[in-house]
Amino acid sequence: MTETFYEVLRRQGITRRSFLKFCSLTATSLGLSAAAMPKIAQALETKPRTPVLWLHGLECTCCSESFIRSAHPLTRDVVLSMLSLDYDDTLMAAAGHQAEAIIEMVKEKYRGNYLVAVEGNPPLNNDGMFCIQGGRPFVEKLKETCADAKAIIAWGSCASYGCVQAARPNPTRATPIDKVITGKPIINVPGCPPIAEVMTGVVTYMLTFDRIPELDRQKRPKMFYGQRIHDKCYRRGHFDAGQFVEAWDDESAKKGFCLYKMGCKGPSTYNACSSMRWNGGVSWPVQSGHGCLGCSEDGFWDRGSFYDHVTGIHQFGIEADADTIGGAVAIGTGAAIAAHAAVTVLSRIRSGRQVQETAAETAP
Repeated sequence: MTETFYEVLRRQGITRRSFLKFCSLTATSLGLSAAAMPKIAQALETKPRTPVLWLHGLECTCCSESFIRSAHPLTRDVVLSMLSLDYDDTLMAAAGHQAEAIIEMVKEKYRGNYLVAVEGNPPLNNDGMFCIQGGRPFVEKLKETCADAKAIIAWGSCASYGCVQAARPNPTRATPIDKVITGKPIINVPGCPPIAEVMTGVVTYMLTFDRIPELDRQKRPKMFYGQRIHDKCYRRGHFDAGQFVEAWDDESAKKGFCLYKMGCKGPSTYNACSSMRWNGGVSWPVQSGHGCLGCSEDGFWDRGSFYDHVTGIHQFGIEADADTIGGAVAIGTGAAIAAHAAVTVLSRIRSGRQVQETAAETAP
């Protein structure tokens, strides 16, 4: 019988107090209320570990690097304890035929009840010959492994969108997972790499509630990708005040002003970087003085330079005087009133015509 997550933790010397703290932190990271903590604890105490097959296509392994270097001690146990990580050719000791046989065993024993985590993507050009595993194209291995899976998690921007491998001109035809696998629930967890706690949170949610989290139109979990980085950036106040860095290492940069003019993609990027941050919540790129690259958005490699200098930003800023702001507001208000009046007149004309037509139809 497969052990539960809690049984494994107890066997490893994790105390009950630490376990409950983990459940509480997990509920918080998922944006759930305190009432969800007992449900998470019960699920992890009673449900058996879920078999996971972790595949690697075209990628740099940064997603795995991010996951296993999580600062939270119990998060590190997730990959080996909460998940029954039966196959991962980067971490496992087995190799060759012995390793490949594990996939077939899991598929047969846990048909319809195992997860497939995919890091990287399959190249489709030249019949997939740009990525060979076990003597055959990775795309074949991917399709066969996902055929009987319960759900597929696409780790990182490579699996979610194609990332740098799919950037123009994409000679290998590197292709996102959801363009190759159909008919199965797919959760995209983009980022180059994704935040470790985001990866853990997605897995914990699926194991606790036995369903995939609510997704946005790009199949990303809304709990982590529901807000723009810009919305919770600690430099947002400088943006609203019109205070921008104009050149690297200028006085504005030293004062921590907004990096938008230096190419920061925070206003158009959805991720949890500005709220969860990295390295155990210690820092994140913008905090260290570098603008957001937008790595959790589709096609970010093909959107021009990461450092395009943006000019002509229009906002009030703290230097605008009351007359300027008042005039702008008055103009905006006048335009709104005029538009409202026009719509009202049109509505009345339309209503009058409808009344006339109705009267004509009902006249004897």
